[in-house]
Amino acid sequence: MRDRARGTDGPVEPPADRDDGRFSNGGYNAGIAVFSYIVGGILVWSLIGWGLDYVLDTRFLVLAGAFLGAVGGFYLSHMHNLTRHHPQDPPGGSRAPDDGAGTP
Repeated sequence: MRDRARGTDGPVEPPADRDDGRFSNGGYNAGIAVFSYIVGGILVWSLIGWGLDYVLDTRFLVLAGAFLGAVGGFYLSHMHNLTRHHPQDPPGGSRAPDDGAGTP
């Protein structure tokens, strides 16, 4: 597929001299994503529980919804590999091949 903005074929690679965090593994962006998954899940499922509490005339579904939202948010962040430690890539984005001899 042709990239009309650059006039090239194939995927557009980020410039090697520009590292603004959008192409990194984890860090601040992953933390914000985990936070938004968990808080968003709590808010959405608490509202669902609150609505069901109102309709069914109960009092516990809002707490069950909050718990379900927190668990669901953590599950989503775990499935997107946001809760695991990612090693920092070396500058330039390439890794040296491991020859198994233990030398750097």
